[in-house]
Amino acid sequence: MAMPLLLVPRTLLAHPGRAPEPHDLWTAWHADPVVIAGLALGVWLYLRGAGRIRARAGGRRGIPRWRTAAWLGGMAAVALALLSPIDAVGQSLFAVHMVQHLLLIMVAAPLLTLGEPLVPMLFALSPGVRRTVGLWWRDARVLPALWGAVTHPLGAWTLHVGGLVAWHIPRCYDAAARSLPVHVLEHLTFFVTALWFWWVLFDRRSRHRLGTGPAVLYLFTAALASTLLGAAISLSARPWYSAHWGTTTAWGLTPLEDQQVAGLIMWVPGGMVYLMALAPMMIRVLSDRRIRD
Repeated sequence: MAMPLLLVPRTLLAHPGRAPEPHDLWTAWHADPVVIAGLALGVWLYLRGAGRIRARAGGRRGIPRWRTAAWLGGMAAVALALLSPIDAVGQSLFAVHMVQHLLLIMVAAPLLTLGEPLVPMLFALSPGVRRTVGLWWRDARVLPALWGAVTHPLGAWTLHVGGLVAWHIPRCYDAAARSLPVHVLEHLTFFVTALWFWWVLFDRRSRHRLGTGPAVLYLFTAALASTLLGAAISLSARPWYSAHWGTTTAWGLTPLEDQQVAGLIMWVPGGMVYLMALAPMMIRVLSDRRIRD
């Protein structure tokens, strides 16, 4: 879970200078060494730890291959969001910026949490270092308490949904678009709170503690908040964000049209991700009720 934070120094930054135009599209790839090194380290640690666990278990048990695939898919989604032209063009178009946010929040974050990276990454360390980390965590006070708070269902939901809404307030979004430090904070808020949000659902102990019924409510209310925000952005009669008033013309869009597309992206594909996660839980609830009846 901590590995994506290694990407912070440059991957989550805004991009100063002239906003990209269509002729810049195919030259807008980033070979940022910090991003590439962070992704490579995350993949290496996970695969090294998973391999050790599998070898210790005799090759047939250990980390399921689908969890490894989920982790690798999550890392690929981070790379797509932060190294591809999506990252640069998001400076010009709110709609593309929204795609970048959804890649981090609704593709990368759930896939990374499905990978359950804590155990394989611990096993990637030497036994001595692993023992030291375990003893340190056992004796710590503040960090375990903080982790318990941010991964409590109410805490994770509030931070995730609250951050999503707060950063789409026009004054906050425009500040992030024009300031490197504020943009870093915006992307960190989206990504880290999304990791906590999906952790509550996909970590086995957290999911068992939450229960199926509350998990349905947890997901449904988050989907509703995202849908309502996307609808409000899309159906507005005027553009909300002054940061894109002078950057959309080269792409054949007015600022209002750009905003409408961005709102639709949050409204429909964004809402669908929550609903896809919700569907198995609803099926389980209905099945349990049918058995009782």
